[in-house]
Amino acid sequence: MFSFWVHFLVLENSGPGDAQMSSLFQANLKGTEVGKDSPLEVAFGSRATIKNMGYGGGLLHSHVQTYPEGSQQQQVTCYHHKDANNDWFFYPNRNEPLYHPEAPLVFPGDKSVIRLIHSQTGRNLHSHTVSAPVTKGDYEVSSYGNTTIGDEKDHWTVEVVSDAASRDRSKIRTLTTAFRLKHTSLGCYLRAGTVNLPQWGFKQIEVTCVKQNSPRDVYTHWNVEAHWNERLPAGDPGSYKSPFLRDFIHLNVAMMTSNNALVPDPDKQDDLASHFWQWPILHVGLRMCGWDDHIVKYFLLGNPAVYWGSTLSLFVFGGLVAWYLIRWQRGYDELKRSEIDYIHYGGLYPVAGWFLHYLPFVAMARVTYVHHYYPALYFAILTSGFVLDWVTRPLARKNRRLEWAVYGILYAVVIGMFVLFRAIVFGMQGKHQQWRHLKWFDKWRITD
Repeated sequence: MFSFWVHFLVLENSGPGDAQMSSLFQANLKGTEVGKDSPLEVAFGSRATIKNMGYGGGLLHSHVQTYPEGSQQQQVTCYHHKDANNDWFFYPNRNEPLYHPEAPLVFPGDKSVIRLIHSQTGRNLHSHTVSAPVTKGDYEVSSYGNTTIGDEKDHWTVEVVSDAASRDRSKIRTLTTAFRLKHTSLGCYLRAGTVNLPQWGFKQIEVTCVKQNSPRDVYTHWNVEAHWNERLPAGDPGSYKSPFLRDFIHLNVAMMTSNNALVPDPDKQDDLASHFWQWPILHVGLRMCGWDDHIVKYFLLGNPAVYWGSTLSLFVFGGLVAWYLIRWQRGYDELKRSEIDYIHYGGLYPVAGWFLHYLPFVAMARVTYVHHYYPALYFAILTSGFVLDWVTRPLARKNRRLEWAVYGILYAVVIGMFVLFRAIVFGMQGKHQQWRHLKWFDKWRITD
């Protein structure tokens, strides 16, 4: 947690991944456009981006593509990146006078019935009794009609949940007001959870209208992130800070959500992906760039001596522990307390670290690559150091020179392997066929 605090402190500039974080967090970054010169209070006619306040939530989004099933109307999703398709206009409902840009300003607030009109396509945020494409128990949310064509199913009732800057719920404020959108006709609530649409929805987050009224469900909470209205003065978004603990949880859930969305696509062949069982035995490598003869090529492949030696050490350590446990059960008391502590801290902890960093990728449904093994590899290397030290201890007692000879041979093998494969690290220039001698296995795609 301390490392996250340091990162939040040091990484103070805006970047392309900002949308994963809360609006208040983004507004306090240097160089951000979130909240910059945004009027404080939202009025009818305002153009705004609306962010879901759930952990890992994105921006309310629509695009011209339609649902392949159900209503076949224009899709509504949540999207984590800045895009003109994230912009919506606040408009009065159809039972009120039409919006006119020269009319006196009207500010919607708690219990106001409004329409949200997509700025790029002019269609209304809409819901109906058609099942959502993935979460079948919820209603589908779509974009439908335009400013003049539509019905009461374009109406949404604003329910203000809280405001970080004021107790006044009569207005919606940029960044600080958390609100829910209740469908006026159906009584359901606009929600964007952690479910991703299939490829036809570009893997974006599904937006639905959930029938259950759960006020504490943060995935039904929304806030205005950016706001444009030439008739209103600019506000100061940097006046409010986002709590660290909330940002910490938010970022971790966002990372988890993004990872879960990276599932293999059965319609596409991914030559770069690999499976968890291939990593410890160095069964596969990874091309880091194009493979044309005129460019410098890099191939991600570990040192074979380090990989195979560290994997072997995991099995050797398991054998050592089993050996001493069996002998201990039979009454042998050959280990000193200091040696047991050494096995505990020097061997057991690294092995536990290896399992904790390796097993998640065994169970993970997302697409995986060679580099996902690297955190676990460090612990396997630590284990190999312990095993090597443990098995060479008898040599140290008998013949110190023999121990150094063993270590010298191992150092020579590791360094020799690095020298042999150095081209894949520093870059392979020219035709790749000249590196055919490095292709020990078919899966090491260095030359084809």
